[in-house]
Amino acid sequence: MKKITLWLLLVSCSVAFSQNEVKKYFSLEANYFYGTIVEHNPDIAHLITGHPTGFILGINRKTYGLEAWERRYNYPDFGYSFSYQNMKNQYLGENYALYAHFNFYFLKRNLMFRIGQGIAYATQPYDPETNYINNAYGSRLLSSTYLMANYQKQNIYKGLGVQGGVSLIHYSNADFKSPNNSTNTFTFNLGVNYLLEHENIPQYIPKDPAEKRYTEPIHYNFVLRSGVNTTGVIGSKQYPFLTISTYADKVINKKSTLQAGAEVFFSKALEEFIYYQSVAFPQGKTEGDEDAKRVGVFVGHKLTFNKMSLITQLGYYAYYPYDNYVERVYNRLGLERKISEHLWASVTVRSHAANAEAVEFSLGYRL
Repeated sequence: MKKITLWLLLVSCSVAFSQNEVKKYFSLEANYFYGTIVEHNPDIAHLITGHPTGFILGINRKTYGLEAWERRYNYPDFGYSFSYQNMKNQYLGENYALYAHFNFYFLKRNLMFRIGQGIAYATQPYDPETNYINNAYGSRLLSSTYLMANYQKQNIYKGLGVQGGVSLIHYSNADFKSPNNSTNTFTFNLGVNYLLEHENIPQYIPKDPAEKRYTEPIHYNFVLRSGVNTTGVIGSKQYPFLTISTYADKVINKKSTLQAGAEVFFSKALEEFIYYQSVAFPQGKTEGDEDAKRVGVFVGHKLTFNKMSLITQLGYYAYYPYDNYVERVYNRLGLERKISEHLWASVTVRSHAANAEAVEFSLGYRL
């Protein structure tokens, strides 16, 4: 009797486990691209000598609405991709990159829009002796972002499909090391996709029309942001920075949160830049004793996917006593991860138009 009871218990646990286990579905894809480097900065004009080519390989985890956030975003994919790009310039060389990405679908799932963020490896970075012509990449490791818009048909024949569209591939080290003029490549791409287990694809779980509107009262956030960057002068050392931010947020629905706040910037690189300008150009306007602190005000938006969020913020330096460094308007873009009910962490890039100043690693507390 004990053996029968134990056997029934094991069977029950096995059935319960199999019921709780979520079946995962994947697709594979390969894209070839051909394009051109966009001259977003006249300082890189000498590096645009050919039409870059390469490929992007990807694996996608498909969603079918098992979780509510998947239904809200029209069943997106998330996955990983690898890219290779020949820059068609002897000084830029070749770039290899790994990304995490999201795919969003429109027009009855025929139009796919992707955003990918990752790290790239440059084979020919700047070197003061052997490659001083390359003023775009100051380091071998670069931050890379790419956007892709493909018109695609999936599962045309036994899981195989085709796709084509355009992409924009960005490489920059966010002034982690100078020089850092970066590149943006606009491409045309053509590829194929393959849906694994295409014979057993489940039906999409429909959205709940009775889902109630969701809001939250105003919350307050306190954030510490830090990292290292340079003065922007070639050969500059790396210096630490600290940004203290506080802002209010208002959740208006399960997707969107609005933000508004202020922050104080402490930058050792800016202090060194002021000193450099006063010494290198003694007849200039820089005295050398200017205040390097900045105070910014900003508004922002948080787009939430489960525990991950996409952060976009636009700010203005309300206090900026030394204005010969960067523009007064700045923007911040990055990803945020919820750690607990009150704690969160993020990685963001703070830029001034196309000029990235720093990669920020942040830890925040939400009341």
